[in-house]
Amino acid sequence: MIFFCGIDIGSLSTDCVIIDNEKNILGFSIIPTGHNAMEAALKAQEIALGKANVSKDKLSFTVSTGYGRYGTSLSQKSFTEITCHATGALHFFPNAKCVIDVGGQDSKIIKISQSGKVEDFMMNDKCSAGTGRFIEVMANSLNTPLEKMGSLGIKSKKDININSTCTVFAESEVVALVAKNVPKADIINGIHKSISKKLKSMVIQMKCLPPYVMTGGVAKNIGIRTALEDAFGKNVDVISEPQIVGATGAALLAKREYNKISTELKTKS
Repeated sequence: MIFFCGIDIGSLSTDCVIIDNEKNILGFSIIPTGHNAMEAALKAQEIALGKANVSKDKLSFTVSTGYGRYGTSLSQKSFTEITCHATGALHFFPNAKCVIDVGGQDSKIIKISQSGKVEDFMMNDKCSAGTGRFIEVMANSLNTPLEKMGSLGIKSKKDININSTCTVFAESEVVALVAKNVPKADIINGIHKSISKKLKSMVIQMKCLPPYVMTGGVAKNIGIRTALEDAFGKNVDVISEPQIVGATGAALLAKREYNKISTELKTKS
Protein backbone atom coordinates (compact mmCIF):
# COMPACT_ATOMS: atom_id res chain seq x y z
CA MET A 1 0.00 0.00 0.00
CA ILE A 2 1.25 3.49 -0.87
CA PHE A 3 0.26 6.74 0.80
CA PHE A 4 0.24 10.44 -0.04
CA CYS A 5 0.36 13.59 2.06
CA GLY A 6 -0.98 17.10 1.58
CA ILE A 7 0.03 19.97 3.89
CA ASP A 8 -1.75 23.35 3.82
CA ILE A 9 0.33 25.90 5.73
CA GLY A 10 -1.95 28.87 6.26
CA SER A 11 -1.50 32.11 8.16
CA LEU A 12 -3.60 30.91 11.09
CA SER A 13 -3.77 27.12 10.82
CA THR A 14 -1.73 24.31 9.30
CA ASP A 15 -3.72 21.35 8.02
CA CYS A 16 -2.47 17.94 6.93
CA VAL A 17 -4.25 15.07 5.14
CA ILE A 18 -3.07 11.52 4.48
CA ILE A 19 -4.74 9.51 1.70
CA ASP A 20 -4.21 6.07 0.20
CA ASN A 21 -3.98 5.08 -3.45
CA GLU A 22 -7.79 4.88 -3.60
CA LYS A 23 -8.09 8.52 -2.50
CA ASN A 24 -9.51 7.56 0.90
CA ILE A 25 -8.74 10.01 3.70
CA LEU A 26 -7.01 7.99 6.40
CA GLY A 27 -6.15 10.76 8.81
CA PHE A 28 -5.98 14.54 9.09
CA SER A 29 -4.94 17.28 11.49
CA ILE A 30 -5.67 20.97 12.04
CA ILE A 31 -3.33 22.92 14.32
CA PRO A 32 -2.42 26.61 14.84
CA THR A 33 0.46 27.71 12.61
CA GLY A 34 1.94 29.92 15.29
CA HIS A 35 5.22 31.74 14.76
CA ASN A 36 7.08 28.86 13.09
CA ALA A 37 5.50 27.43 9.92
CA MET A 38 8.12 24.67 9.60
CA GLU A 39 7.46 23.37 13.10
CA ALA A 40 3.71 23.55 12.51
CA ALA A 41 4.04 21.53 9.30
CA LEU A 42 6.11 18.87 11.08
CA LYS A 43 3.64 18.64 13.96
CA ALA A 44 0.58 18.57 11.68
CA GLN A 45 2.08 15.76 9.62
CA GLU A 46 3.04 13.81 12.72
CA ILE A 47 -0.52 14.01 14.08
CA ALA A 48 -2.14 13.10 10.75
CA LEU A 49 0.21 10.13 10.27
CA GLY A 50 -0.61 8.94 13.78
CA LYS A 51 -4.34 9.09 13.10
CA ALA A 52 -3.83 7.26 9.80
CA ASN A 53 -1.58 4.68 11.48
CA VAL A 54 0.98 5.23 8.74
CA SER A 55 4.71 5.70 9.29
CA LYS A 56 6.46 8.62 7.61
CA ASP A 57 8.70 6.36 5.53
CA LYS A 58 5.58 4.92 3.85
CA LEU A 59 4.74 8.25 2.22
CA SER A 60 5.36 8.11 -1.52
CA PHE A 61 4.89 11.82 -2.24
CA THR A 62 4.04 15.00 -0.34
CA VAL A 63 2.69 18.30 -1.70
CA SER A 64 2.55 21.56 0.25
CA THR A 65 0.30 24.57 -0.28
CA GLY A 66 -0.65 27.77 1.52
CA TYR A 67 1.36 30.89 2.24
CA GLY A 68 4.10 28.82 3.93
CA ARG A 69 4.38 26.19 1.22
CA TYR A 70 7.97 27.13 0.35
CA GLY A 71 9.09 27.11 3.98
CA THR A 72 8.99 23.35 4.53
CA SER A 73 11.36 20.57 3.48
CA LEU A 74 8.64 17.95 3.90
CA SER A 75 7.24 18.24 0.37
CA GLN A 76 8.58 17.25 -3.02
CA LYS A 77 6.43 19.85 -4.79
CA SER A 78 4.24 22.87 -4.02
CA PHE A 79 1.01 24.16 -5.56
CA THR A 80 -0.98 27.35 -5.01
CA GLU A 81 -3.98 27.48 -2.68
CA ILE A 82 -6.17 28.13 -5.73
CA THR A 83 -5.20 24.85 -7.41
CA CYS A 84 -5.42 22.84 -4.18
CA HIS A 85 -8.77 24.20 -3.02
CA ALA A 86 -10.26 23.65 -6.46
CA THR A 87 -8.89 20.10 -6.57
CA GLY A 88 -10.16 19.35 -3.08
CA ALA A 89 -13.59 20.89 -3.67
CA LEU A 90 -14.07 18.89 -6.88
CA HIS A 91 -13.09 15.72 -5.04
CA PHE A 92 -15.92 16.19 -2.54
CA PHE A 93 -18.37 17.84 -4.96
CA PRO A 94 -17.59 16.80 -8.57
CA ASN A 95 -20.20 19.19 -10.05
CA ALA A 96 -18.84 22.30 -8.31
CA LYS A 97 -18.53 25.42 -10.47
CA CYS A 98 -17.68 28.02 -7.83
CA VAL A 99 -15.46 27.60 -4.76
CA ILE A 100 -15.82 30.21 -2.01
CA ASP A 101 -12.81 29.87 0.27
CA VAL A 102 -12.89 32.03 3.38
CA GLY A 103 -9.84 31.80 5.60
CA GLY A 104 -8.51 33.77 8.51
CA GLN A 105 -6.76 36.50 6.53
CA ASP A 106 -8.19 36.37 3.01
CA SER A 107 -11.11 35.20 0.92
CA LYS A 108 -10.96 33.66 -2.54
CA ILE A 109 -13.51 33.00 -5.27
CA ILE A 110 -12.48 30.24 -7.69
CA LYS A 111 -14.34 29.77 -10.96
CA ILE A 112 -14.41 26.19 -12.26
CA SER A 113 -14.92 25.51 -15.98
CA GLN A 114 -17.24 22.91 -17.45
CA SER A 115 -14.22 20.65 -17.91
CA GLY A 116 -13.37 20.84 -14.20
CA LYS A 117 -10.39 23.20 -14.50
CA VAL A 118 -9.68 26.50 -12.76
CA GLU A 119 -10.96 29.12 -15.19
CA ASP A 120 -10.34 32.23 -13.11
CA PHE A 121 -10.09 33.43 -9.53
CA MET A 122 -10.32 36.52 -7.36
CA MET A 123 -8.61 37.09 -4.02
CA ASN A 124 -9.37 39.61 -1.28
CA ASP A 125 -6.17 39.80 0.75
CA LYS A 126 -5.78 43.57 1.13
CA CYS A 127 -8.76 44.05 3.44
CA SER A 128 -10.10 41.89 6.27
CA ALA A 129 -13.72 42.33 5.13
CA GLY A 130 -15.27 38.94 4.44
CA THR A 131 -12.58 37.00 6.31
CA GLY A 132 -12.21 35.12 9.56
CA ARG A 133 -10.31 38.08 11.03
CA PHE A 134 -13.35 40.31 10.44
CA ILE A 135 -15.59 37.90 12.35
CA GLU A 136 -13.03 37.59 15.15
CA VAL A 137 -12.94 41.38 15.64
CA MET A 138 -16.74 41.53 15.68
CA ALA A 139 -16.95 38.65 18.18
CA ASN A 140 -14.54 40.48 20.49
CA SER A 141 -16.63 43.64 20.19
CA LEU A 142 -19.68 41.67 21.26
CA ASN A 143 -17.80 39.78 23.99
CA THR A 144 -18.98 36.55 22.36
CA PRO A 145 -16.96 33.35 21.82
CA LEU A 146 -16.10 33.01 18.14
CA GLU A 147 -17.51 29.48 17.94
CA LYS A 148 -20.93 30.69 19.16
CA MET A 149 -21.39 33.42 16.54
CA GLY A 150 -23.09 31.12 14.03
CA SER A 151 -25.61 29.54 16.39
CA LEU A 152 -26.51 32.91 17.90
CA GLY A 153 -26.88 34.65 14.54
CA ILE A 154 -29.52 32.25 13.22
CA LYS A 155 -31.72 33.07 16.23
CA SER A 156 -32.19 36.62 14.96
CA LYS A 157 -35.75 37.97 14.81
CA LYS A 158 -35.01 41.17 12.92
CA ASP A 159 -32.72 42.15 10.06
CA ILE A 160 -30.04 44.69 11.00
CA ASN A 161 -27.82 46.33 8.40
CA ILE A 162 -24.09 46.68 9.02
CA ASN A 163 -23.35 49.14 6.25
CA SER A 164 -19.56 49.30 6.35
CA THR A 165 -17.35 46.49 5.07
CA CYS A 166 -14.30 48.15 6.64
CA THR A 167 -13.44 46.37 9.89
CA VAL A 168 -12.78 49.58 11.85
CA PHE A 169 -16.01 51.30 10.79
CA ALA A 170 -18.06 48.12 11.11
CA GLU A 171 -16.78 47.69 14.65
CA SER A 172 -17.93 51.23 15.44
CA GLU A 173 -21.38 50.39 14.06
CA VAL A 174 -21.55 47.29 16.24
CA VAL A 175 -20.55 49.24 19.36
CA ALA A 176 -23.26 51.81 18.59
CA LEU A 177 -25.88 49.07 18.17
CA VAL A 178 -24.87 47.50 21.48
CA ALA A 179 -25.29 50.92 23.15
CA LYS A 180 -28.84 51.05 21.75
CA ASN A 181 -29.58 47.67 23.35
CA VAL A 182 -30.14 45.97 19.98
CA PRO A 183 -30.35 42.19 20.60
CA LYS A 184 -27.00 40.47 20.13
CA ALA A 185 -28.51 37.84 17.80
CA ASP A 186 -29.75 40.59 15.46
CA ILE A 187 -26.35 42.32 15.42
CA ILE A 188 -24.57 39.04 14.66
CA ASN A 189 -27.04 38.27 11.90
CA GLY A 190 -26.29 41.72 10.45
CA ILE A 191 -22.57 40.96 10.56
CA HIS A 192 -23.12 37.66 8.74
CA LYS A 193 -25.26 39.32 6.09
CA SER A 194 -22.59 41.98 5.60
CA ILE A 195 -20.00 39.27 4.95
CA SER A 196 -22.33 37.39 2.60
CA LYS A 197 -22.93 40.58 0.59
CA LYS A 198 -19.16 41.07 0.20
CA LEU A 199 -18.68 37.48 -0.94
CA LYS A 200 -21.68 37.64 -3.28
CA SER A 201 -20.30 40.77 -4.95
CA MET A 202 -17.03 38.93 -5.61
CA VAL A 203 -18.95 35.95 -7.04
CA ILE A 204 -20.94 38.29 -9.33
CA GLN A 205 -17.75 40.01 -10.51
CA MET A 206 -16.32 36.59 -11.36
CA LYS A 207 -19.56 35.62 -13.15
CA CYS A 208 -19.55 32.36 -11.22
CA LEU A 209 -22.52 30.01 -11.45
CA PRO A 210 -23.73 27.30 -9.05
CA PRO A 211 -23.19 24.71 -7.68
CA TYR A 212 -21.39 26.65 -4.94
CA VAL A 213 -18.93 25.06 -2.51
CA MET A 214 -17.62 26.83 0.59
CA THR A 215 -14.24 25.92 2.09
CA GLY A 216 -12.05 27.24 4.90
CA GLY A 217 -12.61 27.65 8.62
CA VAL A 218 -15.34 30.28 8.25
CA ALA A 219 -17.49 27.68 6.46
CA LYS A 220 -18.06 26.14 9.91
CA ASN A 221 -20.15 29.20 10.81
CA ILE A 222 -23.76 28.17 10.12
CA GLY A 223 -24.88 31.79 10.26
CA ILE A 224 -22.65 32.82 7.36
CA ARG A 225 -23.59 29.73 5.35
CA THR A 226 -27.27 30.53 5.88
CA ALA A 227 -26.75 34.18 4.93
CA LEU A 228 -24.92 33.12 1.77
CA GLU A 229 -27.67 30.70 0.79
CA ASP A 230 -30.24 33.45 1.34
CA ALA A 231 -28.18 35.86 -0.78
CA PHE A 232 -27.77 33.37 -3.64
CA GLY A 233 -31.14 31.68 -3.35
CA LYS A 234 -29.15 28.49 -3.82
CA ASN A 235 -27.65 25.77 -1.64
CA VAL A 236 -24.00 26.16 -0.61
CA ASP A 237 -22.23 22.80 -0.18
CA VAL A 238 -19.89 22.34 2.78
CA ILE A 239 -18.16 19.17 4.01
CA SER A 240 -18.16 18.35 7.72
CA GLU A 241 -14.57 19.63 8.13
CA PRO A 242 -14.15 22.42 5.53
CA GLN A 243 -10.67 23.38 6.78
CA ILE A 244 -9.09 20.28 5.22
CA VAL A 245 -10.25 20.88 1.63
CA GLY A 246 -6.98 22.58 0.60
CA ALA A 247 -4.82 19.89 2.24
CA THR A 248 -6.97 17.19 0.63
CA GLY A 249 -6.41 18.81 -2.75
CA ALA A 250 -2.65 18.86 -2.05
CA ALA A 251 -2.72 15.14 -1.16
CA LEU A 252 -4.61 14.35 -4.37
CA LEU A 253 -2.05 16.32 -6.37
CA ALA A 254 0.70 14.38 -4.59
CA LYS A 255 -0.87 11.17 -5.88
CA ARG A 256 -1.11 12.65 -9.38
CA GLU A 257 2.53 13.74 -9.38
CA TYR A 258 3.69 10.36 -8.11
CA ASN A 259 1.74 8.56 -10.82
CA LYS A 260 3.12 10.92 -13.46
CA ILE A 261 6.72 10.30 -12.38
CA SER A 262 6.12 6.53 -12.20
CA THR A 263 4.69 6.51 -15.73
CA GLU A 264 7.62 8.53 -17.08
CA LEU A 265 10.13 6.15 -15.48
CA LYS A 266 8.35 3.13 -16.94
CA THR A 267 8.33 4.76 -20.38
CA LYS A 268 12.06 5.47 -20.22
CA SER A 269 12.86 1.95 -19.11
